[in-house]
Amino acid sequence: MLPPTITDEDDGADSTVEVVSDSLEKPYEGSSSIGRCDGDYFAWKSRRKSTDAPDGGGRLMGNLTDRLSASGLGRALFGSVLAFMAFDNFRDLEGSIGYADSKGVPEPETLVPFSSGMLLFGGLGIALGRFKRLAPGAVVSWFVAVTPQMHDFWNMEDDQREGQQIHFLKNLIILGGAFYFLANENED
Repeated sequence: MLPPTITDEDDGADSTVEVVSDSLEKPYEGSSSIGRCDGDYFAWKSRRKSTDAPDGGGRLMGNLTDRLSASGLGRALFGSVLAFMAFDNFRDLEGSIGYADSKGVPEPETLVPFSSGMLLFGGLGIALGRFKRLAPGAVVSWFVAVTPQMHDFWNMEDDQREGQQIHFLKNLIILGGAFYFLANENED
């Protein structure tokens, strides 16, 4: 049996694609290149381009095209809003501590600045495409801990219930986005 013949329009080796088929005389559309093979088996290395990953393949938001893509803008907007929320907590730290204390948070003088720092880290990490597991993990942890404690609308009087329910649901939406980033990110 003759060894398979591989024609590849793109050199380079970052990721490996294995193809096993009886009929390989057709184009294989891999990460970013197209090749042909005649034979029963081959392992082929194809080059991954920065456009294969929404964040530019692990670089700081990739190139300009990646930053201006829908996913790059979504990442920047989502992370920036989280960072703004954290800065807002720091800006009115005494008010945030007082509110947390009124909700029965233990050690609010310690936990409020710590959790706000956690949210800031997570927001900036998501916005910049860095710490791809740790940043969304910090945001998920923050919202899981904070949302039911601070926006317990089920314990509120009728005049406060609707506002707290809106904040609770808003936090659930943000938590869902953070879970998406946590589940769909690959480390650098």
